[in-house]
Amino acid sequence: MNRFQFGTWAAAYSQRTNRSLAGSRLVIDKRLLSPLDRLQAQLWGMTIEDAGSKASQDKPLLDVDATCPLCDVPDGRQLSGVEAMDFAQQHMPVLEAYMQEAIHQADFHDARIAACLILEPKTAVLLRKLKAAGATVGAYCGSEANDERVVRQLREEGITVVYDPSWSAVDSHQAALDMLDRIQPNIIIDDGASFARLAAMERPELMKHIIGVAEETTSGIRAFEAMQEAGALSFPVVAVNDSPLKTGFDNAHGTGETCITTLQRILGEDVFTGASVTVLGYGPVGSGFAHRVRALGADVTVCDTDPIVALQAVFDGFRALDITQAIQEADIVISATGVRHTVTLQDMQSMKDHAVLAVIGGIANEIALDTIPGFHAQPKTELRSLAIPGGNTIRLVSEGDGVNYTAGGGNPIEIMDLSFAVQAAAVTYLLSSKGHLPNGLQRLDHETNRNIAEIALKVRGYSASHAVTDNGYDWKLTRFAENERR
Repeated sequence: MNRFQFGTWAAAYSQRTNRSLAGSRLVIDKRLLSPLDRLQAQLWGMTIEDAGSKASQDKPLLDVDATCPLCDVPDGRQLSGVEAMDFAQQHMPVLEAYMQEAIHQADFHDARIAACLILEPKTAVLLRKLKAAGATVGAYCGSEANDERVVRQLREEGITVVYDPSWSAVDSHQAALDMLDRIQPNIIIDDGASFARLAAMERPELMKHIIGVAEETTSGIRAFEAMQEAGALSFPVVAVNDSPLKTGFDNAHGTGETCITTLQRILGEDVFTGASVTVLGYGPVGSGFAHRVRALGADVTVCDTDPIVALQAVFDGFRALDITQAIQEADIVISATGVRHTVTLQDMQSMKDHAVLAVIGGIANEIALDTIPGFHAQPKTELRSLAIPGGNTIRLVSEGDGVNYTAGGGNPIEIMDLSFAVQAAAVTYLLSSKGHLPNGLQRLDHETNRNIAEIALKVRGYSASHAVTDNGYDWKLTRFAENERR
């Protein structure tokens, strides 16, 4: 190629392979890389190296050779279910290494695990590994965001999957209850706290035998916190989402990266160049998105209800405004809060004609589409024009659902390798602590997170630095005492 155009190449490479560019080394002939492209790549968390350098000859796990024509990069979306799952498994060494340790820490053979997750190749690898360890595993998934190749393959491999793309809302509800009755789970792996709350409210007899729940999302932790405050949380919940290896990587890097590349595929590779983008919510998801989209040429404004967080956005170089003002000026509005009705009907009425509206991450009705008379979601619709009563016509992406898992391939493989290693650690912790855990929210200990991080560094050919074993520290040793010794 004559010139390396980072935004275009990154979008296509990510969509084809579902690999993460963050944390990888970009090996390229420096003559092909303009100063702007170099800056963009660095802002995406990539290390740039000369293709002719000695360091580039010994390539670690995540090297990306941008001189390779994209037409030569295999398109993972064209693989069969088993091929897609096998490809993901080959690039998830952290989960593999952790599970080799976990089977010596807990007995999985008595575990009956019900997972309520989006089913795609990386999720399938987690379920595979749990089944291989001896657990009985079943999965429930709604109809809106699942990979049917994976559903078929998991069933062939002996994992119960409750799923039908033709389900109505009533059918989905009943199918979830049927899944609980069939699996009789003693561990639940949850996304959004939906499955555990359903069990607690409609199958309370099952919860008497529950060992615990592993919850992986911010919105799910909020729901369990509300249950705990109401005195209704009668079982242990491990807050997987609160692990620094989940929030700091899955949310900030994974969602931030894949939502951008998915939107580029849907709206055009140059959609962010010169665009006014308003990001609602500056948590790990919103900030990860904001930094990357700025690298692609967008003018970004942040809206956050917390003045401390809004100030952080300002110090990170973004404008911080009230949603009422920012949404009127935006060409693209991105909701990244995980809070219901973040974007109200009044907000939509004030948007520009043909402005884009999308959710990244997301929960049901984060955009208040349920307040629009006559609105009916059209599953699997990537983009549609939506006439807002009393307002303009806007472009709605993925029916207001999370872009990365409905229209994209979910978070990149290397990111979910970390997240699912933490998820596996939560299941291991629940099993090994059976009968000894208090009810309520709890977090994985620091040593577990350190262990997974050490594994992740090792498989990449890196390591943390050694610590000084004895530095002579004494709390009585102030700088004054130190000076007197001289």
